[in-house]
Amino acid sequence: MTVTVGQIFVALMIIGMVLLASNALRHWMGWIRRLYLPSSVLGGLLLLLLGPEVLGERIGLPATGGEGLFPEYVQESWAALPGLLINVVFAALFLGRPIPGLKTIWLRAGPQVVVGQTIAWGQYAVGLTLALLVLTPFFGMNPMVGALIEIGFEGGHGTAAGLSDTFSELGFEEGADLALGLATIGLVFGVLIGTVLINVAARREIVSPEGKRNDPETLMEDGDKPSTEEYTELKKELALEAGPTDPLSLHVGLIGVAIAIGWVLLSGLQWIEQVTWARGDGLEIMAHVPLFPIAMIGGVILQLIIMRFGLERHVSSRATSRIAGSALDFTIVAAMATLSLAAIGDFLIPFLLLAAAGIGWSLFVLIVVAPRVIPEHWFERGIGDFGQSMGVTVTGLLLMRMADPKNRSGALESFGYKQLMFEPVVGGGLFTAASLPLIAHFGAPAILALTTTLTLAWLAFGLIYFGRMVPERGLGRWKP
Repeated sequence: MTVTVGQIFVALMIIGMVLLASNALRHWMGWIRRLYLPSSVLGGLLLLLLGPEVLGERIGLPATGGEGLFPEYVQESWAALPGLLINVVFAALFLGRPIPGLKTIWLRAGPQVVVGQTIAWGQYAVGLTLALLVLTPFFGMNPMVGALIEIGFEGGHGTAAGLSDTFSELGFEEGADLALGLATIGLVFGVLIGTVLINVAARREIVSPEGKRNDPETLMEDGDKPSTEEYTELKKELALEAGPTDPLSLHVGLIGVAIAIGWVLLSGLQWIEQVTWARGDGLEIMAHVPLFPIAMIGGVILQLIIMRFGLERHVSSRATSRIAGSALDFTIVAAMATLSLAAIGDFLIPFLLLAAAGIGWSLFVLIVVAPRVIPEHWFERGIGDFGQSMGVTVTGLLLMRMADPKNRSGALESFGYKQLMFEPVVGGGLFTAASLPLIAHFGAPAILALTTTLTLAWLAFGLIYFGRMVPERGLGRWKP
């Protein structure tokens, strides 16, 4: 069926009202706040509960033709939204933020880059091993299932939703639903396990969090005094508001330019692929790569242009973050509202095996690898990578603030710098987007060999290069 603009508007308004309702539920129900479930995830779960596979199957309204609580055009609109809005999220990722040189990034965040890359490539290695040894031979699953741990855990809901078209094009439609389910499992268990680990670390004097360390909701409040950077951004926003154009409209335009740059780059790469290695029945990779990771590169290019011509005062990272945050909320709600519970039910045991393998690998890297790679404050810095590898960036930031409320370790700055050498490749970057077509073309064994080699290479480099700087006394504290 064809969806009209008015029908899309109705679908968006329903999401907005559900986000409002989920915020009210978080306010009224303390146990939801303690789980730190974002309003977008809670809203998506509410719409899923009211959807055609749960309550909507039994409750038919005359306005919907007796086929559920929402008309078919609403469900169809929600299914299309994630693939579009995820471009906004990634295009805005680096807009308005200074991009330092690689040397600066490496000096501040090198150990965390190693830990983050080890977790990400290891998620592929663990997932593909599980797929080849168990999931494909015993459950008849597509070998691409081996990429779901990284897509769902490291990439999160946004990446899983953004790759839905790629899953369909490659004949692995259930993969999108499984990835979204894994993203939800990772988000919940990331906070729960991370909170337990912080308390254990505090008792063993690995960290010394103060006062409100065990209250995630309090830690995420805005009651703390703004930093110098936040004051600068506030002043910049006030100056922009005094101009002839609303700053929100201006920044929507900038994000549009970043997406356009990404589209031109992707179209050029796809054209080069078609006239070179993909001619005839050759390898097609870029043809299956979605726009969002290239839109992120478009945002970096635009930010470099802004910095080159001294236009930073016209661009606010707070404004771009607000736009991206809204787009991500709508993306997550729409994706979860159209999640197929039947697909997860059909592959429940593989789903649980993937979840257990992903959680186990992240825990192994945090407890065993991080203290041997990160020279100082290994737990405060490593817990951020653990949180991100299990859910989203916000999960990592939350756990770092719980472990080190006053940021005495400098973990927040190192984590931020690390993103510049991490996000463009994995965690929703180029390789995450290309992993599915790569597995489809070259086969799971070849990609397993590649990702295992990269995992071991990053691990060996970290142990040899940074391991020499780790004081031996810091390792024994985790032992019983």
